[in-house]
Amino acid sequence: MARAVGIDLGTTNSVIAVTEGGEPRVIPNAEGSRTTPSVVAFTEQGERLVGQLARRQAILNPKGTITSAKRFIGRRYEEIETERDAVSSDVVAGPDGTARFDVRGKQYAPEEISALVLRKLADDAGKSLGEKVTEAVITVPAYFNDAQRHATSDAGKIAGLEVLRIINEPTAAALAYGLDKKANETVLVFDLGGGTFDVSLLNIGDDVVEVRATSGDGHLGGDDCDRRIVDRLADDFQRENGIDLSRGPPALQRLFEAAEKAKVELSTVSQTQISLPFITADASGPKHLNTSLMRSTFEQITADLIERCVGPVERAMSDAKVTADDIDKVIMVGGSTRIPAVQSLVRRLTGGKDPNMSVNPDEVVALGAAIQAGVLKGEVKDVLLLDVTPLSLGVETMGGVMTKIIERNTTIPAHRTETFSTAEDNQNSVDVLVLQGERERAADNRVLGRFRLENIRPAPRGQPQIEV
Repeated sequence: MARAVGIDLGTTNSVIAVTEGGEPRVIPNAEGSRTTPSVVAFTEQGERLVGQLARRQAILNPKGTITSAKRFIGRRYEEIETERDAVSSDVVAGPDGTARFDVRGKQYAPEEISALVLRKLADDAGKSLGEKVTEAVITVPAYFNDAQRHATSDAGKIAGLEVLRIINEPTAAALAYGLDKKANETVLVFDLGGGTFDVSLLNIGDDVVEVRATSGDGHLGGDDCDRRIVDRLADDFQRENGIDLSRGPPALQRLFEAAEKAKVELSTVSQTQISLPFITADASGPKHLNTSLMRSTFEQITADLIERCVGPVERAMSDAKVTADDIDKVIMVGGSTRIPAVQSLVRRLTGGKDPNMSVNPDEVVALGAAIQAGVLKGEVKDVLLLDVTPLSLGVETMGGVMTKIIERNTTIPAHRTETFSTAEDNQNSVDVLVLQGERERAADNRVLGRFRLENIRPAPRGQPQIEV
């Protein structure tokens, strides 16, 4: 029988897991690592690298290395101004206005790049399991819109996988903690990864997981903390030696690797040593970087980043109409939640509740996806997942205004009806433009579809009743 797996397709790293005997477990990749960087590179020799190999040469081959494909998947070129500046590869407009990566004159869709990461995960897992992996449950952030979910599903198909279901990351995390088995509880899922931040409030109990509200920041994560350390190290080095390390790609690659290592170490110790011999050279000979970084300094240079988590948490709590006292549990997801300052912030926002990190934050989403794959294959007892629509749905009305019919954070499937009428006398047809988004102007929201209602009998405006 073909194996069904759960895949956490992350912005920075991805993980694959499988359910065996009703219990989920992570499958290591060919390099023996439990997480695989979501990075794809095309070398000048025409070689294609995926995962850790691609990440290792990222700064030496900036234009040929594609990172953070998840930020672009299912999005149009005009929607991604800020994302374009955050990646080293060239992002251009595709033939149909979608975002494309341009590598040495060849264009790649974000779905193709994500498919290469999925393909590596599935191939490595297949070797480990001794049988081909053909079916998968893939997770997406709760705020992903319809186009982004479809594009993620397409990436799975391109990778040769049958995508059994796309589920929300916080829902998967709750499944991994086995919270669906508990009595009714309100759970806050705090997900701070390498590139994105999501927060969700769930109602859980009696084998039902219901997402009450979701919020987040698509441009906040552990990578930003790494960048702050790199800037600090480069500034100090320039002050002492008069050489700007950020100008040389090999030195910058080493700085980023050292910064990430220092950040990880500062989660367990209060001071870490950074030693990079032969980082650069000038007329007087080679230069070495030897310094120490205190946890207090790290917290000081990243304080504003961590404070940016507050807004989304408060917004989700107000949308779900809950206070800190109503929250029974806090689940931490994503490697960046190991940062002590992040844990202190969560305690502050939830009335002093200790966050639960008993399942590895890097792996919890993939484990939950594997449980859902087991449910769909009949290997695990069924769980009902009730998700919400992350953005409001509505139609365009007179004056180019978006009239909301289904508000954001409504449990789906949902059914709403509104009655509209004609704008002019003897109007014989109306165009119904279905939109997704929160903006007042219809033009600022995403178009999901359009249809035309014709053969309306002639009548004064405002008389015909059109039910949408």
